[in-house]
Amino acid sequence: MSRPLPPSRLTPDLLLQAYAIGYFPMAEDRYAKDVFWVRPDLRGVLPIKGLHISKTLRRTVRRDVFEIRTDTAFRAVMEGCAMPQTERWQTWINGQILSAYAELHEQGYAHSVEAWRDGQLVGGLYGVAIGGAFFGESMFSVVTDASKVALVHLTARLAAGGYVLHDTQFTTDHLRRFGVEEVAADNYARRLSGALKVDGRFDALPPQMAGSTILQSITQTS
Repeated sequence: MSRPLPPSRLTPDLLLQAYAIGYFPMAEDRYAKDVFWVRPDLRGVLPIKGLHISKTLRRTVRRDVFEIRTDTAFRAVMEGCAMPQTERWQTWINGQILSAYAELHEQGYAHSVEAWRDGQLVGGLYGVAIGGAFFGESMFSVVTDASKVALVHLTARLAAGGYVLHDTQFTTDHLRRFGVEEVAADNYARRLSGALKVDGRFDALPPQMAGSTILQSITQTS
């Protein structure tokens, strides 16, 4: 389900109101001037406790192949997500969305988890945290497994911070490997309502953590 955005500017307050009732904005492509609201009939939800992690990915996380940081390069992560990649030649993050989420980050509601190697940002993800809900927006990777490792670190952070809902918006083949659940809109609305009453803490873990420590909070292996 989608609706056109009213002519008013996309603001942090408008974003927070929209997320609280299950909507999020998208653009037709990264060059589009307009934005529209989306509320999927089927929603992707990732498990916070019991994330599916392959043995190969678990080894990569444990080896600390990447330096994982949080909230040190939010706008750069968004810009990375906005760029075309091999698996997607077009993206939905336009200038209006980038600016609004950068403001949301400054207010403490939007966060990034970043994968660095040799001082270079090589992957990561970003999303919005409200109450006990985290709304994953997008991820990117220019080095194999960079965004996957960032997702594992994010999930451990959500578990430690008491979050109860990890919304991925849609389901994809990539997310199915991690055990994403497809949830009907009415079910999602109930779960969202409960999650918004929870006091989640994104900073419950230090900004940088070793992979072996992170894996202690991940309980399910595939």
